[in-house]
Amino acid sequence: MRAQTVLMLGGAGFVGHHITARLAADGHQIRIPTRHPQRHRDLAVLPGVSLCRANIADSTELTGLIKGCDAVIFLCGILNERRKGDFRQTHVELPRKVIECARRAGVHRILHMSALGADATNGHSQYQLTKGEGEALVHSAAGMQTTSFRPSVIFGPGDAFFNRFAGLLALTPLAFPLACANARFAPVYVGDVAHAFAHALHDHTTIGQRYDLCGPKQYTLKTLVEYAGEVSGHRRAILPLGGFASRLQARLLGLLPGKPFSMDNYLSMQRDNLCSGPFPALFGITPSSIESIVPTYLGDQDRSGLYSRLRRKVV
Repeated sequence: MRAQTVLMLGGAGFVGHHITARLAADGHQIRIPTRHPQRHRDLAVLPGVSLCRANIADSTELTGLIKGCDAVIFLCGILNERRKGDFRQTHVELPRKVIECARRAGVHRILHMSALGADATNGHSQYQLTKGEGEALVHSAAGMQTTSFRPSVIFGPGDAFFNRFAGLLALTPLAFPLACANARFAPVYVGDVAHAFAHALHDHTTIGQRYDLCGPKQYTLKTLVEYAGEVSGHRRAILPLGGFASRLQARLLGLLPGKPFSMDNYLSMQRDNLCSGPFPALFGITPSSIESIVPTYLGDQDRSGLYSRLRRKVV
């Protein structure tokens, strides 16, 4: 396997950390642009990783970063907007700029992070619509050799899913009101996602393909939240909300800083986040289950600080 030089956009994020670690272990050189390199010193110590202080919204800077690379990995994405138009700017216009700058730099290989449910025509939410539009854009770009990945919710150390719900449950004194409790997911381990990216980087049969990535089991949101509470030691009664109450919660929480839950999130969950088939056999792995991974980073700690064993299996 030939070592490559890769520009990682979004490399300082949750998924980016794991993909960077995997590529560094494989001997690749990784450039990660960020406005605040000092915040990501944990990445800088990895072999072959260079943090670049840069503004990727500037076409000149972005073109300079791409020059000399073999590929661009695009991981940028947001779950909620701070300002109207942020979805389009991040999911559509930024990939468009990457394509233009990559052409100028003479680079044609792009690995693109999309999302399960991304659909430029029939997406339920602005997140799904713009993710779908960005995916279509990078695949239709003349001369580009693109591979896209469409994961279900991604879990692993540092995730914003199980960790967030565990934190919310810890703050809940009695019952936890849960919107869209029957929405279904097949969570996929971040290490398996990183493996898929690393494999595709050197496997040219993946060019032009779009891969749905799911874990081995399907769960309702209610089951996943109950599991987060059980493993973290914060078991609470889960109170499923009906349609009207779910929409009301989305509108109210969408007004809070950080938007812990928004109307766009609610709309996204009106479609089950499931794959039509198993994890792609091309990648040569059996995907990890939440039961084998989540207790290692979300475990209920005893007084000695060691993780306790999972007391019962999630159904």
